[in-house]
Amino acid sequence: MKLQKLYSLTRQAIERYQMIEAGDKIAVGLSGGKDSFALLYALSGLRTFYPKPFYLEAIIVDLGFSKMDFSSATELCKKLAVPCHVVSTKIADIVFEKRNEKNPCSLCAKLRKGALNEKAHTLGFQKIAYAHHQDDVIETLLLSLFYEGRFSCFSPVTFLERTKLTVIRPFIYLSEAELIGFQNAYSLPVVKNTCPMDGNSKRAYIKQVIRQLNLENPGMKQQLFSALVHSEIDGWK
Repeated sequence: MKLQKLYSLTRQAIERYQMIEAGDKIAVGLSGGKDSFALLYALSGLRTFYPKPFYLEAIIVDLGFSKMDFSSATELCKKLAVPCHVVSTKIADIVFEKRNEKNPCSLCAKLRKGALNEKAHTLGFQKIAYAHHQDDVIETLLLSLFYEGRFSCFSPVTFLERTKLTVIRPFIYLSEAELIGFQNAYSLPVVKNTCPMDGNSKRAYIKQVIRQLNLENPGMKQQLFSALVHSEIDGWK
């Protein structure tokens, strides 16, 4: 995928859901994966010509897993002239040693987002950008349906009452396949995930289910996304 298409689809989502206002101070949550790196590229580029000027910085939450090297992430931030902050945590130790969770992914995600949001709040940001893409949206829908018995999903824009932060998700119109194409085209320096649960979560299982269903029913993913957009779920109309 070309950079221009990345800008275009990101801007469409931003404008459709009014994610950015003039003067916003926005933090990008960098996990080290292709999605967050692509989001860094998209927002750092958009800030140069978007009609509503905004300020951008990046925050990396180091979960404490051994051999996870974020130097390539900080180098990319320098290249794109985006200030970067690294938050060191012991989340890996809490999840896998102290708590010994049977289903660690949920707790890990909660603690990681908590650390990210707290740092953004401390630094005085109004908004924080997550790199959830269209496939994440569809997976979350089915996770909710399969394991909670309800039709639910996060919203494109979410206000967090405790920290007074607004979460924005500018990638909801981009598929994972498009982001993989962008990663390959621009040689994004993805940080290897050393978490022992990588690829073994409920979300990974749902991803496989969706892949098979879409093979058997071409266009199913887009139909699910369309159903969400036209649903009564808060924030999607």
